[in-house]
Amino acid sequence: MAGRQAFRFGTDLWDPTHRFETSWLLSPWALFFCRALIALYIFTTILFVLAWQCAHAGCAASQASFSYFTNLTYWGLGFYFLAAATHTFTYARSPTGHALLDRFPRPLQALHSAFYTTIIVYPFIVTIVFWGRLFSGHWWPEVFTGWSNVSQHALNSVFALFELLVPRTQPPPAVHMLWLILLLALYLAVAYITKAAKDFYPYDFLDPSSQGALVAAYVFGIAVGCLVVFGVAWGVIWLRGYVTETKLGKQGKFSRGDRERGGHGGGVGDVEMVKPSSS
Repeated sequence: MAGRQAFRFGTDLWDPTHRFETSWLLSPWALFFCRALIALYIFTTILFVLAWQCAHAGCAASQASFSYFTNLTYWGLGFYFLAAATHTFTYARSPTGHALLDRFPRPLQALHSAFYTTIIVYPFIVTIVFWGRLFSGHWWPEVFTGWSNVSQHALNSVFALFELLVPRTQPPPAVHMLWLILLLALYLAVAYITKAAKDFYPYDFLDPSSQGALVAAYVFGIAVGCLVVFGVAWGVIWLRGYVTETKLGKQGKFSRGDRERGGHGGGVGDVEMVKPSSS
């Protein structure tokens, strides 16, 4: 029965107090603006880096970027913030206090929840592996190289930290650990397909000819690290909820439409409510 739970989407009411679209600190409109700004920065960075590589190193370098876990997770961050901004926008402007996500089929709602889990875990893995294993210790002389590496290997975790601390999301379900490991395994397949198709390893520690048995150690270590990061992220979200909601009484800032339909109280403008419906 426990194994089957990983493939169930649940039948309870989906996110009744709009935790994915609200914050204990920011109004829905402010949360939308922040998420949209982050999405804009990420996609601007991605497109500029691709164009720069194509112009200075050949377009083959831009094509090869899709073989790197760093770049794939950065694309994932961009699309998450774009989707999250869209859902927050539809919630903030809805006269009935509903978000676009509320109208999605349950499987897509569950996938959004899993998507959220990936963006609060994978960026930290990218940052740790890059600065702990791949960084040479020498800062890059070119402004472009320094900026692109900081954007993709440092700011990525800042963006993930924003989603850990600012929205009202709840700790992710434990079953998401299975999907995190599965996606890592699928990326491992991508790395070796890249070697077979393009004759290079995205990361040198995946090369058995130079690393030998250490490849298995690296793979196992990253998988374990992924579970550790998941546990830390889970704890941070729980602690944020405990401090902001239980101790400080900051239950959330909701849209006018949500309050006018009786969901979280009344009043004019986005105000902090003390007793929202339980979620």
